[in-house]
Parts: sequence; structure tokens; C-alpha cells
Amino acid sequence: MCIILIAVGLGPGDPELITLRAARLLREADSVFVPGEMAYNLVSAYRNDAITLDFPMTADESYIESCMEENAQKIAPHALMGTAVFGIIGDPNFFSTFSRLTAILKRDHPEIECSTVPGISSITALPSVAGVPIQKSFSVSDGSEQDVRITLKVRRPRQTADDLKREGYSEFILVERMYMDDMTIYSGDELPEKSNYFSILYARRP
Repeated sequence: MCIILIAVGLGPGDPELITLRAARLLREADSVFVPGEMAYNLVSAYRNDAITLDFPMTADESYIESCMEENAQKIAPHALMGTAVFGIIGDPNFFSTFSRLTAILKRDHPEIECSTVPGISSITALPSVAGVPIQKSFSVSDGSEQDVRITLKVRRPRQTADDLKREGYSEFILVERMYMDDMTIYSGDELPEKSNYFSILYARRP
């Protein structure tokens, strides 16, 4: 039996912008969870039995944490019995609650494997809606201190990492030819001297 929880990105709000993989997983999952009515409406064409959970929009950290604990305990029994899918508006790895939820699940139920499926985020949807193509580097912020940098088209990853180390970055992951048959992932000191044009470097400050 596969004990797994998969967070799938539901896109920026248009049901036609849900990926084919997300649609397939929603249909095939043993159980589906969503954080609120908007997400439920997006998945209803694929699953009308999705379970809606409450994730409050508040600055009260203690209340948020208690809700995370409660929702994690609601999801766990379903994930322990099969494949559970958690549908999230946008992308589950960008400013989403999923990382906090999985931290609790990994602590209390380490046997549950958690993974994510990317979705179209508001970051990439904005240029299309606003009619403003992005041709050069840009920054995205929620107002907090920047601790991650993503660099595209990295041809000399080791040199780039050395330059970033001088700015305080210490954790590095390079993904070369993402989702292609010969995709390769490097981390830490394994970064190659040269890489393919289709390479992305993730760098994080401690």
C-alpha cells in the first residue's frame, strides 16, 4: 500500500489552468482535501467528495499552529490508508501552508511520504493577465527578509555559487534539464564546473 500525501497546485484561480497531472491525481486519489471554498470549486469538476479544511487567514501564530495540528490529524488517517491529495491554489511550494502542514505530519507520522506537484502560480500568471512580459531579472517578496535566490540559465554553477557565498548564501541545489529524460540534480559541493543552458540554481541563506 502506498502511504503518501501529494500537494497539487491548482493554478491561479481559472479551472482551465489546472495541469493535466493535477487533474489525473485528483481523479485517482483515495481522498482529496482542499483549504477552503475557492479550492473546492476548482477541484469539484474532478472530485465532488473533496474534504474542505479550515485554514484561517490571521496573524495569530498560536491559533494558526493549533489549526495546522488539527488539520494534520484529519489528513493523517486518510494518507495512512492510501493516496491522499491536498489541492492548493497556485503552487504548493510558493508561500503556501503545505510546508508547515508537512512539518507536523513528518514529526507525528514519519511513515507518510509527502511530495508536491507544481501549479501555475500568481507570480507567472501576472504577466499574462497584466500584459507585461518579463524579459530581465525580477524580485518577488511578501515583505519578509530575502533568504532564497533562484538563478536561471546557469552555465557555470560552481563559479556562480562561489559568488553567492560572498553574499551569505550557503545551501545550493542545481537542477539541470528539469523534467527531461536526462534530468540531473546536484547539491552542495557536487556542483559541476559547467552545466546545460536549461539549468536552474537554488541558493539559500542559513
